[in-house]
Amino acid sequence: MENIDVKIEYLYNSGFTVETENFFLVFDYWKSVEVRDVADRLPVGKKVVVFASHSHGDHYNPDIFLWRERNPGIEYVLSSEIRPKAEGVGMHRMSRYRELELGGLSVKTFGSTDLGVSFLVKADGISIFHAGDLNWWDWYDETPENNRAMEERFKKEIGRIKGEEIDIAFFPVDPRLKESYRLGADYFVSEVGPRFLIPMHYGEEAWVNDEFPDLARFAGQERTIER
Repeated sequence: MENIDVKIEYLYNSGFTVETENFFLVFDYWKSVEVRDVADRLPVGKKVVVFASHSHGDHYNPDIFLWRERNPGIEYVLSSEIRPKAEGVGMHRMSRYRELELGGLSVKTFGSTDLGVSFLVKADGISIFHAGDLNWWDWYDETPENNRAMEERFKKEIGRIKGEEIDIAFFPVDPRLKESYRLGADYFVSEVGPRFLIPMHYGEEAWVNDEFPDLARFAGQERTIER
């Protein structure tokens, strides 16, 4: 198996930086790492692209636009329902099922089972999927009818993604769902088969990472997922 040359840093919740040979990507920055500290880490000589999957406060912080002071050439790729005050060059708003080319980096959007979009990004030969709030939200306190409708929406969306080659997937594994916390991630691994899956959207519940080896070892393998 070919090695992947990439550096990933966890910020908080669904926030990550991903550094490849020529690109520095920031996904769904919210908090934890101070905005000025992220600005100090923006590399010179690499193209910087910042993604925001939707406008929920745990995925989007308008302070990301302050990074322009450090890097005037920075590019932003935002869900179309985000209405930033800062417009102009380098601002790209995308609805679902759209494609964008940014000087060697390609972006393809898929849908969500909540607000906004999910992103499939290809940079330096590496395929990265960030799910945003795309998940099988099987809430214990919801009605069976609503949960069945959610299951249908989720599986339909995964059907659109199936067939894409994905090296790294960032996907929600949310303990608030109780026994269903990894339901969506397991199904995603089974149907899409990313090479690596990195859990997100777990807030302060870092114990989720203890489950990660069990989840990740199935990546790229056929597996039957039962509810």
